[in-house]
Amino acid sequence: MSSTLEALEAGALQLSASERARLVDRLIASLDIDPDVEDAWAAEVERRNAQVESGAVSLIPGPEALARLKAEFS
Repeated sequence: MSSTLEALEAGALQLSASERARLVDRLIASLDIDPDVEDAWAAEVERRNAQVESGAVSLIPGPEALARLKAEFS
């Protein structure tokens, strides 16, 4: 490991947990991203949001969704 990387790591480990999480998010976001994949995800988010807003689908609470998944895959 280079001394620069070691210094960055040491500095990052001095951050609070929330600051480290924010740093990780920013680093991951900086990696090469396929614009076609990003566009497809954005379109899917818009499609699903429109379904919820129009009433075509209904949301269920997170704990209920997890219970259904556990029941189906256990």
